Amino acid sequence: MHPPHLLVIPILVALTGSNAPGADQTPPLSGVRRVVFLGDSITYSGHYVEYLEAYLKAKNPKLRCEFLDLGLPSETVSGLSEPGHAGGQFPRPALGERLDRVLQKTRPDLIVACYGMNDGIYHPYSDERFQKYREGMQSLRDKATAAGAKVLHITPPVFDPLPIRARTLPAGLAEYRQPYEGYDEVLSLYSAWLLAQRGHGWDVVDTHGPMERFIASERRGEPSFRLAGDGVHINAQGHWLIARQVLLRWGIPPADLPEGQTAETIFANLPHGPDLLKLVQRKQAILKDAWLSETGHQRPGMKRGLPLKEAETRAAEIDAEIQKISGGQP
Repeated sequence: MHPPHLLVIPILVALTGSNAPGADQTPPLSGVRRVVFLGDSITYSGHYVEYLEAYLKAKNPKLRCEFLDLGLPSETVSGLSEPGHAGGQFPRPALGERLDRVLQKTRPDLIVACYGMNDGIYHPYSDERFQKYREGMQSLRDKATAAGAKVLHITPPVFDPLPIRARTLPAGLAEYRQPYEGYDEVLSLYSAWLLAQRGHGWDVVDTHGPMERFIASERRGEPSFRLAGDGVHINAQGHWLIARQVLLRWGIPPADLPEGQTAETIFANLPHGPDLLKLVQRKQAILKDAWLSETGHQRPGMKRGLPLKEAETRAAEIDAEIQKISGGQP
């Protein structure tokens, strides 16, 4: 049974509306100079960030907005880490350790934050861990507000036990050095709480629910269907599901983003779409490691990025190519 204090969350979600923006909304990110994406390895892999930038610049060649991916593998917003993480090599890094530096150096107008997957540390639900998640989210918002940045929250993607069934563990154990088999129930609770914060003025996009429904739909025809071969790290289709929900929230009409289509199909139907996406991918690969190195972190094993000035020079050259092929020259 779910904890009693969480039973009201689905009702609150139903009362707080959907992702749909107002009909008279201005073009996405108008007046936004810089968007910083924060999250774990799913964000660091960067596919949904690349899809967002490439799509918006294909639709609006005059868009002048930087998209900076500062996701960090293994990271939590809760500050928690499970026993034996990474084979005992290092504990999970915590966003709180680096957030002040990120805000100071990047000076974003908007933060897009996708946390939760690691925050329950792959254990069954506990009030203590859930409290740490809530406190971490509130701290993120408080510090962002103090720095003059708005926050858009993304609910965590789905944990899928099917591909790793032989390595999951049942409820009731004293310790979990492998994932709990029902961990997605924990993520569903975290997602429901986050969605309920819309009633308190938080801007929240739901990707957990749409991803669950997509997987269930696909498995009616193909029982072995999966978005993540390891149960966690989603493939390109999973990243497109995230990008699609954010684009809908930013005012892209649903008719322009048909359900069930892949990113490949979507970009094939945009002017210069595939070429724009490749350029954005090249640029993001340069910038994300440079910015992570510039802002600093405590996660071992990360690639050392270029010096930031060099990375920004290269990124500016690629941006010039993007503007040229999209027709967005000043």
